Amino acid sequence: MKKITIINGPNLNLLGKRETSVYGSESFEDFLEKLKSANPDTEITYFQSNIEGELIDAVQKAGFSQDGIIINPGGYTHTSVALGDAIAAIAATVIEVHISNIQAREEFRKISHVSAKVKGTIAGLGLDGYALALDYLKQL
Repeated sequence: MKKITIINGPNLNLLGKRETSVYGSESFEDFLEKLKSANPDTEITYFQSNIEGELIDAVQKAGFSQDGIIINPGGYTHTSVALGDAIAAIAATVIEVHISNIQAREEFRKISHVSAKVKGTIAGLGLDGYALALDYLKQL
């Protein structure tokens, strides 16, 4: 059984309530239950924090005990060199996911301190990006 951890960064705890025109109306918790139900052959754990250091701790913890990590660093994508460094330091395969297409948004969102450290990035496909990342990690 594959062990996959999903790590979500700041403000993603507000999915379903926050900017629904960009992020949709489904909470991540509801989506996660559907994802787990559709993948009974995979152990999926979930962590969310608005605090950069807690996200780094979660990456380090999962990075040596899990088969893969799906990370949506939220706004820290564009600001956190330390989060990118944590991803580079671990053994697990990491896929970066963004619900919106960050390349089609504000200029500052086109900078990522994470993308160069991960296996791949999925952006702009809504919550389906997490399911696609999970499918990829399960095939490894």
